[in-house]
Amino acid sequence: MAFFPKILLRSELESYLRNVFTNKELVAAVGGPEAESLFENLLKHLAHPPSFTTVRVNPLSTSIENVKSLLKEEIHKQFPGLNIPILQHPIVPDLLLIPVIGPRRTLKQHPVQVIVGAQCGNAVLRGAHVYAAGIVSASKWMKAGDEVSVFSDIEGKCKRGAKEFTGNKIFIGNGISELSRNEIFCCNNPVKGKGIKMTEPVYLSPSFDNVLSGYIFLQNLPSAVVSHVLNPQPGERILDMCAAPGGKTTHIATLMEDQGEVIALDKIASKVEKIKQNASVLKLKCIKAFCFNSTKAVRDQNCPDEQGDGPPFFPESFDRILLDAPCSGMGQRPNMVCPFSLKELTSYQPLQRKLFSAAVELLRPGGTLVYSTCTVTLSENEEQVAWALKTFPCLKLQPQEPHVGGEGMMGAELPPDQLKLLQRFDPSRVEFCSVDTNHCSAQPSDTIPLANKDTIGFFIARFLKAR
Repeated sequence: MAFFPKILLRSELESYLRNVFTNKELVAAVGGPEAESLFENLLKHLAHPPSFTTVRVNPLSTSIENVKSLLKEEIHKQFPGLNIPILQHPIVPDLLLIPVIGPRRTLKQHPVQVIVGAQCGNAVLRGAHVYAAGIVSASKWMKAGDEVSVFSDIEGKCKRGAKEFTGNKIFIGNGISELSRNEIFCCNNPVKGKGIKMTEPVYLSPSFDNVLSGYIFLQNLPSAVVSHVLNPQPGERILDMCAAPGGKTTHIATLMEDQGEVIALDKIASKVEKIKQNASVLKLKCIKAFCFNSTKAVRDQNCPDEQGDGPPFFPESFDRILLDAPCSGMGQRPNMVCPFSLKELTSYQPLQRKLFSAAVELLRPGGTLVYSTCTVTLSENEEQVAWALKTFPCLKLQPQEPHVGGEGMMGAELPPDQLKLLQRFDPSRVEFCSVDTNHCSAQPSDTIPLANKDTIGFFIARFLKAR
């Protein structure tokens, strides 16, 4: 029940990632001890949330200043007595930064305990309340209105409905129960709605449940950067190949001023509905979402034109394409445990290459292709860039604007000039530290560099298809 020190990995997976961060090229450049230190720092950061909550503003609905004012009121309601600043990013102007306070190691734990699943626990660390569906276990005497301590079952070993759990669990904060144990576990139908209102989370971050809908979208900093790197223009035809849940899709449409056409694809129907829902909430009209496997998105030239606007599409029919590829997600934060086997982790590269090949075929000459992932491995990032440049001579790496992350990682035999064109957000590059209310009053010149570094692990590459 110790305070979470670093992400829990299978031994084979930890060895694989250690080799990634201590590869020969990197060790030769920075030295073995420095490379090993970077790896250990990464494991620590992955278990904890980024230092800032980032909110993207929809400028088609309101102004940045209006949102800042409304958010300030909302944060004051949630955390009375605390003066938490809201900063506008100077390079990504539609993004607002809110410092996250924590980890708070001195919180007093209560006798009544609630165990939640690891995914629910991760959400709590980023400001969410606990919904009934995420509760796995509760003390036998828990009733509505009780003060409770909430723990995350990071290994998934707690049995649903258990009255106590002595396995590996991590304390993530205190709250007030809104349901009794019987209401959660003794109903014939699954209980919906909020189960625990978090009042003292280990990481103090605002809850954005139903807050300023249509005005803001909760989005990690690199995920907002990638749409700016794509640089969509009004009137263009854009393809988002793996679009769910629609954060980048709606951002692209916003940057286009809702003029043109944004095609969003995902192969899972429920996720496509989520894209449509997000587009509707943000009042965006230029988005068309389809349930389709993007590896099959290229139409045969001899196929009769009976499809209308939907997939598959003729080759060279898009001005810009975003391939935010399915990946191992090893950059997501917080993530206190990774359940992947090494085989699962390394299974994404072939799928990414199939999608990439389809993207190149669908992109018109002179068009822009942006490839991104939310992982930290070489095999899904720099190695994919090296493969793409060898496989498709028509592609050229391009500078990125904005470029607020670091350059690419050594180890994939890319020359230094190409590594500088890549953008890697690597949390291992910043020292882990606690943030308290005193840090919140720091100057933007001090906090913005931290926000750019202490974020999720992410990778961006921008290509131009030669005419």
